[in-house]
Amino acid sequence: MIRIHPIQTGCVQVKTAQQRRKIGGLLRVFIDREWTEWLPIYCWAIEHPEGVIVVDTGETARTSEPNYFPYWHPYYRLAIRMSLSSEQEIGPQLHKIGIDSQQVPTVILTHFHHDHAGGLHHFPNSNILVSWNEIMIAQGFFGKLRGYLPHRWPEWFAPIPIEFKTVSFGSFGRSYALTEAGDVVVVPTPGHTPGHISVVVKTEGLSYILAGDTSYTEELLIKREPDAVSPSRKTAIQTIDTILQYAQEEPTVYLPSHDPKSVERLKNKQTIKCAP
Repeated sequence: MIRIHPIQTGCVQVKTAQQRRKIGGLLRVFIDREWTEWLPIYCWAIEHPEGVIVVDTGETARTSEPNYFPYWHPYYRLAIRMSLSSEQEIGPQLHKIGIDSQQVPTVILTHFHHDHAGGLHHFPNSNILVSWNEIMIAQGFFGKLRGYLPHRWPEWFAPIPIEFKTVSFGSFGRSYALTEAGDVVVVPTPGHTPGHISVVVKTEGLSYILAGDTSYTEELLIKREPDAVSPSRKTAIQTIDTILQYAQEEPTVYLPSHDPKSVERLKNKQTIKCAP
């Protein structure tokens, strides 16, 4: 039996121009005066007969420390607010449901943004799988310019690049099976970042897409509206269309990381309803 546990690691506020792309793209974010509501930061624990798989590690409470974020970076100064206590980090939360983070065999990062990689320090003994493209663009000073925080990664961090196979998985042209049973699969979903990936869990006749930041909400997915962080609007739209096509072929529960309704959809097994 497969179980998917939602883990909320605090909340984040971003500018509305980030959540729903407006004219001007990312530059518009810095001058926008309107903030979103407090949005959840979800990561996921998959209890599988072959072992626990964690998707994303959420945020760290260290974000409240002075100068945790680069003081010179305009995004961190002007465009984001965090709310998180140490008890809300992923390690203590996994412990509450009987999972020892130091014994988790596999962790998948959908991408390296801090609110998805901030809890890496809870998984020193895990195999941490990521997109090779994401590794390359996140490192060094230029990684910091792009909004990544490579200087905050644990010293022991040695991510394993995923070797995607040219094997179709529904509408996805490439895929990587995480389990021998083939019921947990990683697929490339570039857009929000060039190396963004998602995890599809197939169980009891449904597909659950643990979608990271492919869109901020299911509503925005259905409306085909990418966010302002995506370097390429075209690529983000292509990924959205691939997900929507998959959902037309397979009953699919869509679970992005910052959608307040994700847990409700997971609980109710509520699938995407989109026009044919």
